[in-house]
Amino acid sequence: MAKEWLLNSAMNRFQLNFKRNVGATSESIRNCSPKTLDEWREYYFAKVKPKAHIEELGRKLFVKITEVLSAEIAEITEQDCIDYMIQLVIDRTFDGYHTEIQTIYGQLQHALGVKIEPAPDEWDRLFNVDFFIKVGEKYLGLQIKPVNSGVQLPEIFKEYNLQAATHQQFAAQFGGKVFYIFSAKAGDKKIIANPEVVEEIRAEIARLNANR
Repeated sequence: MAKEWLLNSAMNRFQLNFKRNVGATSESIRNCSPKTLDEWREYYFAKVKPKAHIEELGRKLFVKITEVLSAEIAEITEQDCIDYMIQLVIDRTFDGYHTEIQTIYGQLQHALGVKIEPAPDEWDRLFNVDFFIKVGEKYLGLQIKPVNSGVQLPEIFKEYNLQAATHQQFAAQFGGKVFYIFSAKAGDKKIIANPEVVEEIRAEIARLNANR
């Protein structure tokens, strides 16, 4: 297990498994539609990349692990490890917390004037809800999705369709709808990429209040 973790970490770090090195494997295997492993192996080495090329990538991986990583590991001190653990647990957790607050709690709470709370783990698992707003005895849900200049939007909309049933279940059980909040970077800040959702949430809060 430890060996596999090391191999995988090094392979990803040095991008040896990137498309430019190993080809479009997902697309290729769909084109091949193999019934057996041998059929896929034969197709890959004949149509995508030759076996000698993959073997050469393996040799590069060996050099990266035994030369580059070994040299870097030799330079690590005990104090480096102590400092890293403190930074990871304290500094980065604090930075992530405040980024989340500024993006979700700060912007939405300021715009809506209501309290937004993290959803219980059970709601995350059952209903795909990250946060909630309580209105009387009812709740509406929020799901936060990071996006990068619209590149991920098709995947997010596909995911939204897959999760629609769980969001409907949430609405049936708790009375309020579930809303997607798209979070995007604008320079060094995070912004709500779909600001129109604020008015939609406000309208849902008003609807729930009216039915109390």
